[in-house]
Amino acid sequence: MESELILHEGGCHCGKIKWRVKASTSVVAWSCNCTDCSMRGNVHFIVPSSNFELLDDSKHFITTYTFGTRTAKHTFCKVCGITSFYIPRSNPDGVAVSVKCVKSGTLDHVEVKSYDGQNWEMSHKKTGIASFSKE
Repeated sequence: MESELILHEGGCHCGKIKWRVKASTSVVAWSCNCTDCSMRGNVHFIVPSSNFELLDDSKHFITTYTFGTRTAKHTFCKVCGITSFYIPRSNPDGVAVSVKCVKSGTLDHVEVKSYDGQNWEMSHKKTGIASFSKE
């Protein structure tokens, strides 16, 4: 049985980027070893894009970095540099939310799974990660 979805709030370090995400209090997060994620120490959970909302004037403080296939949109704050969310290559129809950027008090449990981004195609098929951005 899937738990009820609630609103979580979060954003970047300086507070210029703020968002709300609808997700369970218990999430599956992914620790990826691709060149970008491993350098950032990224651990994220994925939601359908319809469950993510940017707040206030946050869009004015976002810049985007792409590489490789240019499918992933690595967004970060122009002021403090924090990637609090991004559009992952594995789920271009979803949003990856950095676990550490969610305000404390609403996530009860985070199960961390490994994603082998250095062997992307194999890991994408093996993990079933694409299903996490579906309604």
